[in-house]
Amino acid sequence: MFDVTVSQFQKNDISITGDKITGTLKYLATGSPAATYGAGYFIALKWSNLDSDTTSLKVGIIPSEGTGMVECFSDLDRNGYFKVTNKNLQKIKIRQADGDGNVTIQTFDISGLTLEAPQ
Repeated sequence: MFDVTVSQFQKNDISITGDKITGTLKYLATGSPAATYGAGYFIALKWSNLDSDTTSLKVGIIPSEGTGMVECFSDLDRNGYFKVTNKNLQKIKIRQADGDGNVTIQTFDISGLTLEAPQ
């Protein structure tokens, strides 16, 4: 992802069960995510199974470090990374909307993440 691999900032134990995300994040001090948002912890996620009538897909971590909810409907690989600064306060949010004004919002608790000590 960009100039770093996902394995540089998270272990392969990330899982989503219901509305909870668990797993281990590694401290990232270099690479474009750290250069853009500052060194720290990042999580990579891929979203799929959109409703067939979806015309807008916004994804983000709230509260964010400045990007807020980002329109991702035209993102063909449907993946992104998010900076985790306070796992107990922040949540991952996905908002789908269709052309008729129907909106579906999913919110995921990330407080169960483990933050590995910086190396």
